[in-house]
Amino acid sequence: MPGGLSRPLSPVCQGLRYPANMTEQTRAPLHTQYRTPAVRHIAWMTQAPQLIDPAQRFEPSIYLPHNLHQRLQAWDEAPEAGPKVLTEEPARRLGHYFERLYECLLEDLLGWEVLLKNQPVRNNGITLGELDFIVRNPVDQAIEHHEIAVKFYLGYRGDHPAAPLWYGPNAKDRLDLKSQRLIDHQSRLTDKPEARALLESLGIPLPTRTKIFMPGYLFHPVGDPIPPPVDHLRGEWLYIGELDGSGESGKDYTQNWVPLIKPHWLGPWSQQQRPDSKQTSDALETVRSAGIPRLFAALQQFPGDHQWREASRVFVVPENWPGV
Repeated sequence: MPGGLSRPLSPVCQGLRYPANMTEQTRAPLHTQYRTPAVRHIAWMTQAPQLIDPAQRFEPSIYLPHNLHQRLQAWDEAPEAGPKVLTEEPARRLGHYFERLYECLLEDLLGWEVLLKNQPVRNNGITLGELDFIVRNPVDQAIEHHEIAVKFYLGYRGDHPAAPLWYGPNAKDRLDLKSQRLIDHQSRLTDKPEARALLESLGIPLPTRTKIFMPGYLFHPVGDPIPPPVDHLRGEWLYIGELDGSGESGKDYTQNWVPLIKPHWLGPWSQQQRPDSKQTSDALETVRSAGIPRLFAALQQFPGDHQWREASRVFVVPENWPGV
């Protein structure tokens, strides 16, 4: 690994959207302006680019109400009066929390009817798969099958620099494999006779459309942007040794970092207090000692409200990552 960073981390995250009526001094991404985390995460879900082929995507932006910001703002100001997910303890697993947010997005923002969710399909006791959501589209009353995921992948050139692969922090997960499984297996589950019999037994009509919803981030090696497979929200990644080998300059890079804990991987982070350097140092030490990749947000203080908001994000990984 090189002894230091060859160039600084990117100052801003690609793809963040700003309200047109805000000044350069005070503008902030729409979905960071909400203080309630679940509201901020739902707002992010309505805007985030997806990591799946456009032909397969479910695009919630097509169906969003004209008063979206007003409704989200009302939830933010009085979350206890809004959907239960806004105040309940988030599920420990990010995927489960994401499913709860998606249900809220469909029912409470779009006005869709959720007919079925998280339903296993079995044959003689063997699970063939799970139906994430069966829903009714109120625009044309069509029954739709939605499969969902939120993903974070790091671009890795390895021994094949011309054909890099995108691995999850847990390198058993890979973008091309996950996408193929969603398209070829999970989204086709309702074609199986077992799924059709299940839906019939529940009085649910067969879906006429299948869609996939998979927002997330792609992380590029620091100083080495990789041509992305899709439009995406962007971060960067580096080995812990690159920080360790950069001496005092490494501390400069990390002085406004904060470690992100799930479920706050969803969407940009914001906080009122200045970043805690000890918290960041402790998180970096877990990368060294335990070999666990950690995600960090680099924060910037906005003059208007003095809130510290995410300007970019970076994964720091152990020296043996991805180990494949």
